[in-house]
Formats: sequence, C-alpha cells, structure tokens
Amino acid sequence: MAEDTTPGLLNGKFLYKKLPDGSLDKTKVVCTYCSDELSYHRSTTSLKYHLRAKHMYFADVSKVAGDETASTSRARQRTLDECSRGKPVNKTTTAKLTYSITKWIATDCRPISIVQDRGLQDIIQIATGDPSYQLPSRGTIVSRVDELYDTEKAKKASQLAEGTFIALTGDHWTSVSNQNYLGVTAHLIDDNWHLHSFTLGVLKTEERHFAEACANQFLNVANEWKITDKVTTIGTDSAPNMIAAARSLPFEHIPCVPHVIQRVITVAIQDSGFDSILAKCRKIVGHFKHSPANTAELKALQVSHGLTEESLVQDVTTRWNSTLEMIRRLQCNKDPMNAALAQYITELLGGEKYVSCSVVLPALCHLLRTMEVSDVDPAYIVRFKGAFTKDLNRRRETSNLLWLKVATALDPRFKELRCLPKAERGEVWQKLNMMLKHGEPAPQTFGEEVEPEPPKKKMALLVMGSESESDDEALFTDTCLERYKAEPCISIDTCPLQWWSAHSGSHGKLAHIAKRYLATPASTVPCERLFSLAGHIVQKKRSALSSENVNKLVSLSNWLKQQTL
Repeated sequence: MAEDTTPGLLNGKFLYKKLPDGSLDKTKVVCTYCSDELSYHRSTTSLKYHLRAKHMYFADVSKVAGDETASTSRARQRTLDECSRGKPVNKTTTAKLTYSITKWIATDCRPISIVQDRGLQDIIQIATGDPSYQLPSRGTIVSRVDELYDTEKAKKASQLAEGTFIALTGDHWTSVSNQNYLGVTAHLIDDNWHLHSFTLGVLKTEERHFAEACANQFLNVANEWKITDKVTTIGTDSAPNMIAAARSLPFEHIPCVPHVIQRVITVAIQDSGFDSILAKCRKIVGHFKHSPANTAELKALQVSHGLTEESLVQDVTTRWNSTLEMIRRLQCNKDPMNAALAQYITELLGGEKYVSCSVVLPALCHLLRTMEVSDVDPAYIVRFKGAFTKDLNRRRETSNLLWLKVATALDPRFKELRCLPKAERGEVWQKLNMMLKHGEPAPQTFGEEVEPEPPKKKMALLVMGSESESDDEALFTDTCLERYKAEPCISIDTCPLQWWSAHSGSHGKLAHIAKRYLATPASTVPCERLFSLAGHIVQKKRSALSSENVNKLVSLSNWLKQQTL
C-alpha cells in the first residue's frame, strides 16, 4: 500500500498522526508546535481554536487557512479564572502597601513577624485582586521602620528647635525581661499656642539609680536633642534620689502632684488604722475574683436586687484611686454581697459584719471636701485627717509650690487664686511683678562661663542714665499686671491656651511668661502612659527586643498616634 503524501492541515501547522506500521490515521492530527494530539472530523475549527488559545504568536489563523474575508484575528475568550483575577499590583502600589504596613506595625505595636502570617497575605491579595502579591520580608520592614524613625525624629527635632520653653518629665521603668529604662517626654507651647507633648525616648540604663546617675541621664537626653538651654523644669516622682538629682541640675524641679497625694493617702490609711478593714475588703473581692461560680452567683443576685451587673475591683498599691474604687464597688453591691456571703462571713471576716467596711468610704471621700477637723467627725475620720495633714505638710517642703502658684495665676480660669489664702495671693502677684520688671532668667548649662560684672564707675553712669526710664517701665509693668487681673475669669471648660492666643497681643510680656509656666505639667502621667505603651511592645514573646528597637518602636508609636488625633 502506497504511503499517503497528503500535506498537513492549515498550511502544515497540523500533521496526520503516523501509525507504527507507517500508515496515517486521518482522524487524529498532531500540532507541530507543541506536539499535542487532537481529533479531526473534516473541520478545522477546533484546530484554529487550539492555535489561538495556546500559540498567540500564530493567532492570525484566517490568513494561514487562506480565509481572505477576515483581515484580523479575533481575540480568544478569557477563562473564568482570568476574569476573576485583577491586574498585578504595580511598583507604586507595592511601595504604598509596604509603607502602610510599616506604619501600622509601628503605630499599633504589632510584632514585625506579622508579615509572615499567611492570613494577612490572603487578606491583601483579596483586597488588591492580585493573588501573586507577596508581603515584604522582615528585613524590609525593619529597614523601613528605621527610615520612618529617622524621618519622624527630624520632625520632632524641628519642633523642639522652634520652641522657646521646654518642660521635661521622666521616670524609670522595668520591662518583663528585667531591664531598666528611662522614659523622658517633652512639653512645649508653639507660636500658635498649641500644646505639644511627645516622647524623647525610652533609653536603657545600666547604672544604679543614684542621684548623680539620674542627673546625668537627664542631661544626656537634653544634650542629644540640643535643648539644654531651653529646658525650664523637670517633673519626676517624689523619690529621694530624684529630688537629689533635680537639685544638682540647672532646672526647676516639679514633683508629681498626683503621686504625692497618693503617697499621702497611703500613709494616712496606714496611720489611722484602716489597714485591717482594707485587708478584709481585699479578702471579699478575692473570694469572688478567684471563683467563676461565686462571680456568677453575685451577678445573679445583682440582677435580683435591681442593680447593674458589674465586677468587683481589686486595689493595687501603685494604681491611683484603686482603693477608693474598690470600696465604692463594695458599697454599691452591699445587699447582694451580704446574701452571697451569709455562710462565709465567719471564715472571711472573723465573725464581723461586712457593713463595718463602709467606714473607709466616707474617709476617702472627705479628701474632696476639707481636711479641717470638725466636731461632728468620728474618731477614725479625725485620725485620718490628722495623719493626712501631717504627712502632706512634710512633703510640701520638697514641692515647688511657688512655681505651681504662678502657673495657677497665669491660668485665666483660676487667676483669682481662690485656692490660696488671701495672705499668700500677694506673694504670687509680687513674683509676677518682678518677672515683668527684670525678665525671667534662662537656665544655665554646666560649664557655661558667666560674664564679668562691669566696673563700678560704668555701672554708676548706667544707673544715673536709666533712672527716668526705670520709673516709666515700673509704671508700665504695674499697668500690664492690673489689666490682666481686671480681665474676667473664663469658664473652667474653656481652654486657657485659646484665651492666651486671643489675648497675647494685649498682654505681650505676660504671655511670654505664661508660655513658660503653662507648658509645665503638674504630673508625670505622660511617662506612665509611655510605660503602658512600652508594656504592649516588650511582651513575653518579644522580651528579646534590643534596647534600640524598643526605643524606636515606643517613640514611633507615640509620635504617629498623635498625628491621628
């Protein structure tokens, strides 16, 4: 039998299948490009579709087949998978995603290893419509965090350079890995009378907390940010080493007022005999806190007595107002707790009635009224007020009361100084009068050379020539102060900085002093919040973070969160 020499189909794009005996199977054809085998039933439609689908370079099948009616080939139909697939993410979008992920990690204290989570990658792939998108590596995120930190630090340095007066607050904190850090925050009022408060760093310290070491640590932070000549005050707690460190620095020291009051309350409670009662209150709270069954029983009794379901509070020595909140919760839930503790009273309180615990609440609430002893006060209230007043007077000696009084006078809400006795109000206005006449001296840094005094002859000539000018200046100073005192007090809900922004033109010299005093916080709460933030970053699973990364992550989180406010 002679071999069939019929040419292939579609100008040789497909050839008939050759059998082992050398004959041709004309029901099967083979693609000359990919060697795929296809069925052939006298129609080349399926063969043309194969060329369009798999060999786009040869898609102009109409010309290959000799079809002169179609000048151009038709585009192949897209598959369902291709229809649901979005366009690949371009480089610009990828860069934006990387920046957004970096900012999210730094702002919300997320671990850098989160970029290895498959779930996050799936979410971004669905959002972008690109299943080929890959999250940036950990190394990329670390480098982006470094770049972001340098950028934000330059912005904060620019704010500090523009500021006139800067107040610092600082405190020490110990992480879960037993490493000690010093947190420092800066506070300043800009030219538009906006208050800025941000961290300068959370720096690891190796030395013991002696006064000299603490003073050097504060100076190092001020010198690093180049603000030593602008710092006015340093706010710390009332620890003896901090007080001694502040005395060795060329800045005013402002003890944390809430910390002082908290320590005074603690001492007053101990000296007035409330310790035994508070111990029994903690026993009651622990009875419910350590047992889910007892907690469920208490909530059911709260509902039956028509009260709101609320958990009891366990007081913590270092948590402000926690003792007062514990007693308040116990008082509000007295009836359901008496019912729940009917069979445990002897075991918990030694046979005493629970209602005896309520004597603590009036004593603590008296702090909001007056500490003067009256004839109607019970004996335990008298002891409490006496211990409170005695310890508070002792701590007043190390408090910068004059600074606080002047700041209160420069606050248009409280400038009448009703919080002070009338005898002390004159001292405050006299201090302000001296500031207006002679100006507020700038703090001196260590090693600063003091200019020599002018010769006595030149000094005498200067005094003789300035006698008339000094009289006019004194009259102008008195007028400025009287005009400010004549201004009506504003509402307690009004921002004092907004008032000064509107009146700084009419009280120019006084506004300059107000910017110095009102920028100083009376507490170290900003540092406490900073340590709460650091606790979210330095966790048990991230206890191996280096001190440099801790500083960068805490600072970035603090700076970036302020931008979203």
